[in-house]
Amino acid sequence: MDVHNLESVPAFTTKDGSEIRELLAHRNSCITNQSLAEARLPVGERTDPHYHPLCEEIYYLLEGSGRMQIEDDVQDVSPGDAIAIPPGARHQITNTGSETLRFLCCCAPAYEHEDTILVDDWPA
Repeated sequence: MDVHNLESVPAFTTKDGSEIRELLAHRNSCITNQSLAEARLPVGERTDPHYHPLCEEIYYLLEGSGRMQIEDDVQDVSPGDAIAIPPGARHQITNTGSETLRFLCCCAPAYEHEDTILVDDWPA
């Protein structure tokens, strides 16, 4: 049985600049087709705009408030919101609140640095 507590999982920085703790993935469990991580974004920070050619993602907000942009669509988000990010869609999340933005990130297939493409042609 693979059980990992958030407090015992080491943090690392993803290619888009967010700090994550990978709870379950092929790197630390029997899970082979997806990954689950907790991401943290400090006040006033944002991820670098990027997309994933292969991976679809779900963000589920736990604490804080933010602004999510997927392509030209922008929406304010808060705890309890689940965000669907399809493969190939450019996206970015910004912490607009007064506390650390914490959210779960589920990726299928699992998160890989090589599947994260940073973009320069980001819509304003």
